[in-house]
Amino acid sequence: MSKAARERSARERLAAERRRQAARAKQRRLLSIVLGSVVAVAVIVVATVLVIDHKNKSGRAEVHQGALAPLSRQADGSIVMAKAGVTKPELELFEDFQCPNCKQFEKNTGSTVEQLAAQGKVKVVYRPFHLFGNSPDPVKTNSLRSAEAALCVPADKWISYHDALFRFQPAEGEKGFSPKDLVKWGKDIGISDPNFDKCVTDEQKKSQVDAMTNYALQTRGVDSTPTVFLDGRKLDSSMVFTPDGLKAAVDAAAGAAQK
Repeated sequence: MSKAARERSARERLAAERRRQAARAKQRRLLSIVLGSVVAVAVIVVATVLVIDHKNKSGRAEVHQGALAPLSRQADGSIVMAKAGVTKPELELFEDFQCPNCKQFEKNTGSTVEQLAAQGKVKVVYRPFHLFGNSPDPVKTNSLRSAEAALCVPADKWISYHDALFRFQPAEGEKGFSPKDLVKWGKDIGISDPNFDKCVTDEQKKSQVDAMTNYALQTRGVDSTPTVFLDGRKLDSSMVFTPDGLKAAVDAAAGAAQK
């Protein structure tokens, strides 16, 4: 091979090597961009999850939307939801705001309860209490703090506050329902009574919640939540946790009352 041919071959090999290096550099840049995009997306996703989680724990309570039967509070602290003149059938709901099953009940059939009352088919009595009993453990007193705050709420705001407590229910074993949040959620739904803050923070309704708890556990024999009575008869879970089951039970009770 001539000298000129060898030089030309060397130049071609050098050019080829430079093209390969340029291609590898381009691949590295593209890989860097892709990885950077993936990381950025991951950061956004994590941030979004954290924001949503924060909102779920300490977000804004919302005013209930939709038709409701009139609400009133009885002397013992329970809330009645019924159209004028409706006294039977009577549906009693014993709930603990820290109870996961109660949250599931409200998710499954809470709107059905409201609908039946708004249609004048049933009188509903909400009987909140604290199933855990007295305990120095701040986690176990979640139910007590929330029940006390609920009794501070004006009757016409009850459903909105009741819904907020289940929406923001802390996970089992976590401390939640801080006085600050309990007051804030009340203001979110339009409670303007200046005594509301003090009622919540000073736990002014503790003795009444204790009395309601004693009534549930001792007088009515409630041993789990939710416990639902229809005209004094305890309903089983197949009726409590399904809209159709609850409607059928109410219709049957109404029919029996007319005989």
